[in-house]
Amino acid sequence: MSETILEAKHLYFSYDNDHTNSLNDFSLKIEKGKKIAVMGSNGSGKSTFFLCCNGIHRPSSGNLFFHGKEIGYSRRELLDLRSKIGIVFQDPDDQLFSASVYEEISFGLLNLGTSREAAEQAVSDIISELEITPFQGKPTHALSGGQKKQVAIADILVMQPEILILDEPAAALDPKHTDIVRALIDKLSDNNMTILIATHDADYAFAWADEVVLIHEGSVLKSGTPLAVFSDTEALARTNLRQPSVLPLFQTLCRKQILSEKLPVPRTLKELEQRLEDLPDHSEKAYSK
Repeated sequence: MSETILEAKHLYFSYDNDHTNSLNDFSLKIEKGKKIAVMGSNGSGKSTFFLCCNGIHRPSSGNLFFHGKEIGYSRRELLDLRSKIGIVFQDPDDQLFSASVYEEISFGLLNLGTSREAAEQAVSDIISELEITPFQGKPTHALSGGQKKQVAIADILVMQPEILILDEPAAALDPKHTDIVRALIDKLSDNNMTILIATHDADYAFAWADEVVLIHEGSVLKSGTPLAVFSDTEALARTNLRQPSVLPLFQTLCRKQILSEKLPVPRTLKELEQRLEDLPDHSEKAYSK
């Protein structure tokens, strides 16, 4: 049976002088080790929910539970929580403030009282693991956008969190650095880390996620497997999202009886291309009538 690692129950939150709720009866269960794509229009409440998860924001009402225990808001409880639920902001400049890469990555550990010797070893390990070594000696302000994102992720991972939250991890990155960051995310998910990602990229969410959560006007509109969520065209329309490219193409090939709808739905265009290449003959069907 899957373990619920994080649960939100009936959360409400509004910003100062805002007469509308950014979170509006928001409820969601996150299972340990899952890859969750959180999607919705700009302003739907994705970032607000993330900031509530590790206590940066405190809901005006409702409850958050981590491993079944309600989250507390004392300084000690928040320090402990933020070492276990880490957030990488959309803009890494909002997160990086130390003069050098090394100082940035070591700050959180030293702030928690970790000895300098242990912190040095942990930082060295994470720099090596994330392949940051080539620019570890640079000041953070001199890094490229992709390098800043890598350091921001290292900043969180050195704390050894149980949950990693990434708010639009590919935002403002070129294709090369997008691939680097996504390869890192894949590596972490292979190690059974619970990962939540906010994204507008339907193709990526469909290929990567175990579960997709659609947020609309501060509430969970729909959640489920990528296929179930992206097959709900009405929910997609309400959240200004489209289907992943591979899904309507696969459905068209099935209608034309080129592929069988009994086959598993491919998650990427590359998988679909391979499915077509595996046909015994282009004039034959992928199944027997």
